[in-house]
Amino acid sequence: MHMSRGSRTAILAVCATALLATSACGNDQPEETTTQQVRLYGTDGNMNNSYPDELKDRASLVNGMKGTTPLTPLPDNFKKRLLSVDPKLNGFLYAAESYDAVVISALAAQLAGTTDPAAIAKQIVGVTNGGTRCTTVNQCLRLARDGADIEYRSVSITRAGFTDAGEPATASYATLHFDGQQLNDAKSEFVGAGDDSAASTKAPPKGRKQTGNTVGPESGAPLVMGGLLPKTGDLALAYPPMGAAVALAIQEINAAGGVLGTDVVWIDGDDGTNPTVAKATVASHLDAGVHVIIGAGASGISAAVLPDVIEAGRILFSPSNTAASLTNAEDKGLYFRTAPPDGLQGRALADVILRDGPHKIAIVARKDSYGEGLQDIVRAELERAGFGGDTVKLLGYEPSEGADAPPINFSDGAKQIKAFGADAVLIIGFSESAEVIKALADANVPLAALGR
Repeated sequence: MHMSRGSRTAILAVCATALLATSACGNDQPEETTTQQVRLYGTDGNMNNSYPDELKDRASLVNGMKGTTPLTPLPDNFKKRLLSVDPKLNGFLYAAESYDAVVISALAAQLAGTTDPAAIAKQIVGVTNGGTRCTTVNQCLRLARDGADIEYRSVSITRAGFTDAGEPATASYATLHFDGQQLNDAKSEFVGAGDDSAASTKAPPKGRKQTGNTVGPESGAPLVMGGLLPKTGDLALAYPPMGAAVALAIQEINAAGGVLGTDVVWIDGDDGTNPTVAKATVASHLDAGVHVIIGAGASGISAAVLPDVIEAGRILFSPSNTAASLTNAEDKGLYFRTAPPDGLQGRALADVILRDGPHKIAIVARKDSYGEGLQDIVRAELERAGFGGDTVKLLGYEPSEGADAPPINFSDGAKQIKAFGADAVLIIGFSESAEVIKALADANVPLAALGR
């Protein structure tokens, strides 16, 4: 097409006027004068229905926030059973993993024929690989009492079993969406991750057959399990479904005849999302003769107490630890988890962010093994997708210690994010991370929720 000089001049004048108004004439990249809405993203520590409560009268700020969490589509029957334990549940985060951690421990003890933690530990990986497949507590315990090799499949373990390191070889992740102040389940998308071939192929010791309804005193029964779950602290918002799932598992195990001819004993305990609280709980459990400790909730807390547990020769089995660093922890074969490592979640999370086409991404993480570990994995995934150092900004904050500690102050970080010009902010943390969202709003960062 040919234009006269006058026509070109007129068009340039119009373009100049449009540039002042929109900062986008003949250029796909927005100029600094453009108000770019900022999308919020979260992770398993804050993508749950209790999180908006942390924002109180500013709960609407989560509207439009997206994120990922390890989650398998849960059967309605399992949800109903959980609700029979706690009718007030408003989410199921880590419920499946908590249930399975307890059941796998019980099955391993039954196959070992003893409550000796070292013998139980040698059976745990094998419970999930090879053998006769079973899917209910009753069915699996029946097989275990006969000394049969079993392959447990249930609510969180649906594809492959555990790796040699004692963690899931495969996982399912859900992409979650806040609509208003609640997660919209209709928008949840599920994606698989991991590799079936990573599951262990090592044969466990042969299971011991139980004769009669009881076993001898040499078994050490009853099996005693203790909780190290976040009843208080920054991760307390995740406790209700975990607590309900543990209670359901104990109830169903004992209804099916218990382990080694005796009901399993459960001793409650809090990790406080705090190393000091968690260490005190572990010490109490050790004094009480606990064989298997279920927890801790946060990866950093498990890392803090693991030396104490190992020294005492007990098992630590977490339903919610995801830090990749724990895969190679010095655990003498006594640490296990039903939650998948963040190497798998990081890829799913990066994909969720990239699908929205951001130009600059800020990643804010609590400074512990969970936050910094996942932050680094997501950064590496974004780097592989072409996002270099000038388009990704990493920030962190020290989580508060203790119930009476003041909330975190992220005002300087929020100002940095605004100056950086991020149009996507990933927040890796627990309930305390709500302060990050407040700080962003106070710094006049144009959150996408505010424009809705």
